[in-house]
Amino acid sequence: MKISVLRSHEKALLRLMCLALFLCSTSLLQAQIVSNDKFKQEDKFRQLEETLPTPNEFRTASGAPGEKYWQQEVDYEIDVELDDKLQKIIGTEKVTYTNKSPDKLNYLWMQLDTNILSFDSDAHLTDTSSHLGKVGYKTMQQLMAKETFDGRMKISAVRDEQGDPLPFQIIKTMMRIDLNGSLSSGQSMTFSVDWSYLINDSQSRPARTGYEYFEEDKNFLYEIAHWYPRMAAYTDNTGWQHKQFLGRGEFTLEFGSFLVKITAPADHVVAATGELQNPEKVLTETQQKRLEQAKTAEKPMFIITPEEAKKNEASRSKEKKTWIFMAPFVRDFAFASSRKFIWDAQGHQLQGKDKPVMAMSYYPNEGEPLWSRYSTHAIIHTLDVFSKYTFPYPYPVAISVNGPVGGMEYPMICFNGPRPEKDGTYSKRTKYGLISVIIHEVGHNYFPMIVNSDERQWTWMDEGITTFLQFLTEQEWEPDYPSRRGEPRDIVGYMKGDYQVPIMTNSESILQFGNNAYGKPATALNVLRETVLGRELFDYAFKEYSRRWMFKRPTPADFFRTMEDASGVDLDWFWRGWFYTTDHTDLAVENVRQFLLETGDPYVDKVRRKKERDEEPESLSDIRNKSLPKRTEKFPELKDFYNEYDDLDVTDADRKKFEDQLKELKADEKKLLETQKYFYLIDLKNQGGLVMPVILKLTFDDDSSEMLRIPAEIWRLNNKSVSKLILTEKPLKNLILDPHRETADTQLSNNEFPRTISKSYFQLEKSKKSKNEMQKREEEQKKATEKDKPKKESEKKE
Repeated sequence: MKISVLRSHEKALLRLMCLALFLCSTSLLQAQIVSNDKFKQEDKFRQLEETLPTPNEFRTASGAPGEKYWQQEVDYEIDVELDDKLQKIIGTEKVTYTNKSPDKLNYLWMQLDTNILSFDSDAHLTDTSSHLGKVGYKTMQQLMAKETFDGRMKISAVRDEQGDPLPFQIIKTMMRIDLNGSLSSGQSMTFSVDWSYLINDSQSRPARTGYEYFEEDKNFLYEIAHWYPRMAAYTDNTGWQHKQFLGRGEFTLEFGSFLVKITAPADHVVAATGELQNPEKVLTETQQKRLEQAKTAEKPMFIITPEEAKKNEASRSKEKKTWIFMAPFVRDFAFASSRKFIWDAQGHQLQGKDKPVMAMSYYPNEGEPLWSRYSTHAIIHTLDVFSKYTFPYPYPVAISVNGPVGGMEYPMICFNGPRPEKDGTYSKRTKYGLISVIIHEVGHNYFPMIVNSDERQWTWMDEGITTFLQFLTEQEWEPDYPSRRGEPRDIVGYMKGDYQVPIMTNSESILQFGNNAYGKPATALNVLRETVLGRELFDYAFKEYSRRWMFKRPTPADFFRTMEDASGVDLDWFWRGWFYTTDHTDLAVENVRQFLLETGDPYVDKVRRKKERDEEPESLSDIRNKSLPKRTEKFPELKDFYNEYDDLDVTDADRKKFEDQLKELKADEKKLLETQKYFYLIDLKNQGGLVMPVILKLTFDDDSSEMLRIPAEIWRLNNKSVSKLILTEKPLKNLILDPHRETADTQLSNNEFPRTISKSYFQLEKSKKSKNEMQKREEEQKKATEKDKPKKESEKKE
């Protein structure tokens, strides 16, 4: 379309139209904002209807997929060669794209994620630093590699189904392919892409993919991901998701089938997404036999033993083998390749599945004995527990690979880093670090590989949910498992800090990534399960969400709405506080006041009040004034009736008044006067801003106790301070707020009444006088002399 130059009056009219649109949008926005100038409090229980997107025929108000929900489909046929001499990927792919949207598409977008490893990538150019002081050699090596290494994809051809070139434009980590005509709703098209790129050295250019070089045996271990041009997602709520890849915000992809042929050196062992289609061509007869036996094995068994892997390290085949893998209905594909791999496997029968899942681990001898002991067991345990809370694992294999990538997930395969020391020993941290990272990365098969959330936008929807399920899985591994995240007490330090943003923040803009995207949402879900909903309601609702959105693409609103829809509990206050704000929990018991019901009987009430008065402590002035001479002692005539009168003495008038009152009372009213309960008014304050349930442990004079759980709605009329009246059969000795630390309360000193004296410990340390520079120099010279002394004596003998 040709655009002519606007005349001055047309420009003025355009400006007026823009101004009108701005004023209209501003007035609509202001209409949604409820002003409160009187009570000066934010409504913590305000519904999220104004915040969440409007339900439609694609996504319902209940949080379920709508009647007309759709998503695109992409099928890949890929031939790739791994060049072990140049550390290079050379590939060609045929892509079949099916447009299931109601829209016409004039172009397609693909992700070229390895372009993040170019020296002029946005990720590198926008990387920030504080200052340079002492810099390690490894850090310096990585800094230099960022300036020189070029890992971007070289796209050599894009062709249509007839082999004719298709025009394309590369925009950093994205590529737009311009179509010859529109791709209408319901239509499919096939095109091909040829590409190559240099694989990054994970030592100098670490990423979510790369190779590791072993100096001792001159071998490489490859963990290959983001390695082929991948179709970007086109969705009902974002259109094309082509936000640039900057490193943190990972991916959102389309489901489809993969047929992948991987050509590697003949002595390499390849692990990949999907099922191996040609074992007779790439495995020895012994390996095939062992793999068949492993399907029914009671424990993990070796397909390739440590000794065989060690022997294979020394080989250098000049031949090549092509491994063929098939993976239906997955959103991505990754693989690993090395001649160093030990391989163990065990078939595991999951409830609800006809065939066993093959749980398999690949690792070099450098991972022993840690990996053969724990990896495959951790895979199987993860499948059991995650399936219990969501849906049966639908894929035929689940793989854990040890290599240079510390922890990264893909369909059916994940990369995990922890290894023992060279002597085979390992620390407690390494052991549990390995088990936990495998649980986490295998668990990602469920979120986001099956429940396909948009990682580029919302990291918490896969990392936070997976970390929550990881916590549940760890707790079923052994008693007192040292979980790092999940328990409310473990997030307290982060919650009360200033350097944070809400969970509902785009992946690339998050501060304290681990705490915000992993720890806080995992803790929030644990609090929701244990404290707000209870396990039965939460587990039912969470399973409903998981199954509703299997192989579909949920948004945060779909999760929030489903959890409310299936539990029957209004949780808007919870989502608002935990996910949309940086408020923290700090509930305090300000005061506790006791009230007792008076009987009305003067012989009871006046006697009690007189006793209480007489037991009050004397003031210091009263004590000192006792010895002072008194005027009434010198002049007794000054005393009168009131010197003997006590207003708490029972009189006939008191007795008669009580008897008259009783005559006017009904039987049930007289019974109320006999009430023996204790009335306590508890004054509570919300000092952190986050409204939460009030959990009180009441301890009585006889040392018995009971728990009182008050829903968060107690704060609905005043979210800063409330007073709660409770009735007890026995007098209170003390009470504790949140005794099991289940709400992530950041200040425990105000949770108990009466207050207790806090205690801590200190250490004595003897001061040491540091040596001056002259002393250090003399010490160095002395050491040098002693070092040379044996040499001089030997020379003297000669």
